[in-house]
Order: sequence, then structure tokens, then C-alpha cells
Amino acid sequence: MTRGFAPSLPAEFHKMGSFRRPRPRFMSSPVLSDLPRFHAARQALQLSSSSAWNSVQTAVINVFKGGGLQSNELYVLNENIRQLLKSALGSFITDYFQNQLLAKGLLFVEEKIKLCEGDSRIEVLAEVWDHFFTETLPTLQAIFYPVQGQELTIRQISLLGFRDLVLLKGKLGDLLLLAPSKLPSSIVQMLLILQPGATPGSAPR
Repeated sequence: MTRGFAPSLPAEFHKMGSFRRPRPRFMSSPVLSDLPRFHAARQALQLSSSSAWNSVQTAVINVFKGGGLQSNELYVLNENIRQLLKSALGSFITDYFQNQLLAKGLLFVEEKIKLCEGDSRIEVLAEVWDHFFTETLPTLQAIFYPVQGQELTIRQISLLGFRDLVLLKGKLGDLLLLAPSKLPSSIVQMLLILQPGATPGSAPR
């Protein structure tokens, strides 16, 4: 991996689209087909005093802040999500995760990278990706395990969110131009996973 490889990457990333522009491949971004229903559901969730939903929200944000789950917490969260799936709000859980919880959680990730300057930003991006891919992503998948049969999985939505809200929003091209002659292996892995046409689990871990 040499410096000559870096300039071509930003263009590839921008070809992938954004959260709001769907494309007919896995790593294309989801779009809500029924925005009025989503906004109504969001309002209902915000107004809800459900302890089940509150526990899920708290756990997800804590995971993005670098925290882990307590003993037996995963079982309780799975049961809470099963309870929510049976309620009137069940069909909106994935949409709310994508548009609210994920976006809010990734702000913590984005801010961590923004605090760094120059070459150190690449190193921090590598560390952030490692933690996201090996810790945050599996935990989110485990929390939302009961949510099945959606067009995009929690894993796919989370990867899209990292790409759109962290990499593209954070001007990946500028970061790569500042990179050392050899990119960290974590950055190479990240690019392989998030490239157009990638599928979950197909890239090296």
C-alpha cells in the first residue's frame, strides 16, 4: 500500500452515494419510503415513557461512548425489544435506530477524530474503526438480535452510518492525502469493507 493508492480512494467513496440516495447494491444507502409514518413514530417514541425503550436507548448510547453491557443486561435488552416489536411501535424500531440512535452515537465517534490534527488523525481513525468494528458493531447486533426480516440489517445500517456520517462527512480524501506512505492495516480493512458492492463478512477482519 503506497501513497500513490490514496488519491483514488475519495472518488470511490463519493460514488457510494449517501444515506438519502438509495442504490441497488448492499452498500447503497437506505431511504425511508414513508416519511410521515416515520415522523409520527418518532414523536410517539419521544413521548413514550416505556421503560423498555428507554433502556434500549440508554444502552446504545453507552456503547457508542465506549461502555459495555452489564451482566445479564443483553438478555433484558433482547426481551425489551421483543416486547416493543409486539407493540404499535414495533415496525419503526429499525427506522428510529437508523435516523436517531445511530446518528447520535456516531457524533461521539466523529468528535473524537475532529480533535486530532495532521497525521495523527489517520491513527485515531484507525483506532476508532477498530473499536467500532470489533466492539461497537457486534454489541449493536447483539442488542437488536430480535429484529429480523428487515430490508437492511442492523449491521448493514451501522456500516452505512459509519461511512456516511464519519468518513464522508469527515472529508476522508483530505485525511488520506495526509497519510504516511503506508496506510495502517485497519484503514485498509475499513476501505475494503465499505467499498461499493461489499457484503457483510466478505472483507478481511
